[in-house]
Amino acid sequence: MTINCKGKLIDLTTPKVMGILNITPDSFFDGGKYTNTEAIVAQAEKMLDEGATFIDVGAYSSRPGAHHITEEEELNRIVPVIELLVREFPEICISVDTFRSKVAKETINAGAAIVNDISGGKMDEFMFATIAELQVPYIVMHMQGAPQSMQLNPKYDDVVKEVISFFAEQLFKLRALKVNDVIIDVGFGFGKTIAHNFELLKKLDLFKSLDVPILTGVSRKSMLYKTLQTTPKEALNATTVANTIALMKGTHILRVHDVKEAVEAVTIYNQL
Repeated sequence: MTINCKGKLIDLTTPKVMGILNITPDSFFDGGKYTNTEAIVAQAEKMLDEGATFIDVGAYSSRPGAHHITEEEELNRIVPVIELLVREFPEICISVDTFRSKVAKETINAGAAIVNDISGGKMDEFMFATIAELQVPYIVMHMQGAPQSMQLNPKYDDVVKEVISFFAEQLFKLRALKVNDVIIDVGFGFGKTIAHNFELLKKLDLFKSLDVPILTGVSRKSMLYKTLQTTPKEALNATTVANTIALMKGTHILRVHDVKEAVEAVTIYNQL
């Protein structure tokens, strides 16, 4: 199972780690930490040194109830960062966390390699056509509702069945457009209760039936710290436990704030 990252084939048979670089002032865990050049470069370098294969850059906070920003503001925040990272680390494989096709196009042109869409193509009607034109790997995430309101009252008859059916539909559309590299993300915490999240984690192996790589992002999320009655800051150990379960259920990419610990989890898992 491989994906093409700017002409470089990345083998996902061995799980890989994606480091999160939020350049937003209001992300739930590290908001406001990486807003100047030195901090951004230092954090990217740290994650690459610790073994991240991908760096996921986001300029639009999608935490529950997050402040909405315009397309122009998102572009102004993110494009200079992509250019900076590509200049500093020419071999870097950057994933751009956006649901807007224009942002996807401009960041890929600036040197990014992957588009990570929290809306799975639902919030921009031109996204799938843009991905087909760019021919880059595309991460389809499942989200019920929009970031501003998704956690108000999420409801499903059968969360696993409904999320699988969403992916089947989106994969069908993408394949019709000849998009080759698609990765799925069940979207932990995006329009789901804690019970929904654990149900998805428990049955994550069922998503292997879709025959595409699976990305898991549970890093320091509320499903973990609320269950333990702690805070995001104290949820690193819980994250490692959840990441290990995800690896055992067939995850190919772990999207995390803490790269070193995730790489260690993958190394231990590989010994099995």
